[in-house]
Amino acid sequence: MSQQKLLKSVLNVLKQAGIQYMLTGSVVSSLQGEPRSTHDIDVVIAIDKLKARELVREFSSPDFYLDEDSIRDAIESQGMFNLIDLKEGDKVDFWLLTNEAFDKSRFSRKCKEEFMGLEMEVSSPEDTILAKLRWSKLSGGSEKQFIDAMRVYEVQYRKLDLDYIENWVKKLSVESFWKRLRDEAETA
Repeated sequence: MSQQKLLKSVLNVLKQAGIQYMLTGSVVSSLQGEPRSTHDIDVVIAIDKLKARELVREFSSPDFYLDEDSIRDAIESQGMFNLIDLKEGDKVDFWLLTNEAFDKSRFSRKCKEEFMGLEMEVSSPEDTILAKLRWSKLSGGSEKQFIDAMRVYEVQYRKLDLDYIENWVKKLSVESFWKRLRDEAETA
């Protein structure tokens, strides 16, 4: 199963199961900024233990690896779990929606995008930029994450709510990354 087919399958299962989701990460920054290849699909979900069984039932062995105990642990810790397509090696990282203010804010601001004939719920461009800057900081200055954020900024600039970004830049303590992004985007 190709990454695109896996994405389509995952989104269909989430919709059928009534699991709220938001596509994020490099797949979304590629839609909103500059396309690049990625080895995983990142999805933020709001799931309970009953829905976990539905996911496991839909993505079962021998085609997939999805561990119900890992899902339950992720629900308890507000962490993450993986779905792996065993034939192609593609992976979906499911991140549990947390009670953190930024997580709640970006989940409430998700928007619909059409891609490959599929309507999907994705993080807003502002939240994609903020999340990428945050990941850049958390990973010790990842250039890949930073460049993703900058490309979304460049492509979406005229539509961005800069006040919203400025507010969260301070709260997330990514001011230096934000300043660098704006400086480099202006000189490009």
